[in-house]
Amino acid sequence: MKLHVTVLGAGFGGLELSTLLSEALGDQLELTLIDQNDAFFFGFSKLDVLFGKKPAGAVKIPYQTIVKPGVIFRRETVTAIDPVTRTVTTLNGTYEADVLVVALGANYDIGATPGLAEWGNEYYSFAGAEKLRDILPGFTKGHAVVGVCNAPFKCPPAPSEGALMLHDYLVDKGIRDACGISLVIPFGSPIPPSPDSSKALLKAFEERDIRFIPQRKVSSIRKLTSAEGSTKIVVLDDGTQLPCDLFLGIPQHVAPDVVLQSGLPENGWIPVDRTHLRTKYPNVYAIGDVTSVGTPKAGVFAEGAAKVAAASIIAAFNGSGNTSPYTGAGSCYIEFGKGTVARVDVDFFSGPKPVGVHHEASTALVADKIHFGASRKSRWFGI
Repeated sequence: MKLHVTVLGAGFGGLELSTLLSEALGDQLELTLIDQNDAFFFGFSKLDVLFGKKPAGAVKIPYQTIVKPGVIFRRETVTAIDPVTRTVTTLNGTYEADVLVVALGANYDIGATPGLAEWGNEYYSFAGAEKLRDILPGFTKGHAVVGVCNAPFKCPPAPSEGALMLHDYLVDKGIRDACGISLVIPFGSPIPPSPDSSKALLKAFEERDIRFIPQRKVSSIRKLTSAEGSTKIVVLDDGTQLPCDLFLGIPQHVAPDVVLQSGLPENGWIPVDRTHLRTKYPNVYAIGDVTSVGTPKAGVFAEGAAKVAAASIIAAFNGSGNTSPYTGAGSCYIEFGKGTVARVDVDFFSGPKPVGVHHEASTALVADKIHFGASRKSRWFGI
């Protein structure tokens, strides 16, 4: 008897789950991994592309390199999900499964923030990072705003990283004194679960003359025209206006339309139990950014969720007992600029509240981050 599994989305969660099931079940598995893209990239690599540290082609890993027992990758666009029958429809065909795993991540609603498409830029999509890479050389003076348009959003440290790396970029160009930088986030501190990480970031902002504006969101971007010429402003949710010659935005996140139309979500995201990452539908799981499980929307937490979901699927197939619940633990790297990286280890569910442990920025953690990426690349793609 074979286990037929369909996995939607080949990000951290989908790749880790497919790998674990392949390792455990081998020729007892028939798993179809579906993603509309032709290649994978680590989220942090977008910053490398944005600031010209690496070309786009150097950070993408083609899905066609996946060769695992029992796993077939299909590059297809999902058009419908029926969680009752565990049937998935794509532009190319239909798939039915014993187990369905939804790991389609979060999309970006550019239109939710007036003026973002016309007068701003975002760096959370790969295309957005490439566009900003080409725009940056034209920014030689004025005010840059790194701003979050709404929460939740992927990788909570990324706005802080963007501001710090922009500072380094402008210093290297010899124009930092002619440019201001403001960072707008909806939290009271840069990394709420870790006071020590937040203190380190606030100190770094102060040293680099980066204005930190907490507990605010970007509500719109406007272009004002007068006899003297035109200017752009960023409007915050309390009505505050910031001059803006360059906007690096984190757009509002939403679940993919095909998920919203499936009957799986509640209040915009898919609810799952924290024990096994199951949805309310039998043998239908959801992992990663598309869920409302309560952890940040970041790859490492999707990977952790995949381990729990995979263990539950394997146990059910083998008729064995209960598996360990999801702990909501993970580590995030934080680019501090000046060639250093920090790390925060966060545990969301073991105690009464999330707890984060800060590891100071260092060159040693640069190597640690490189190993993190290389180990996943080897594990998931065999290269």
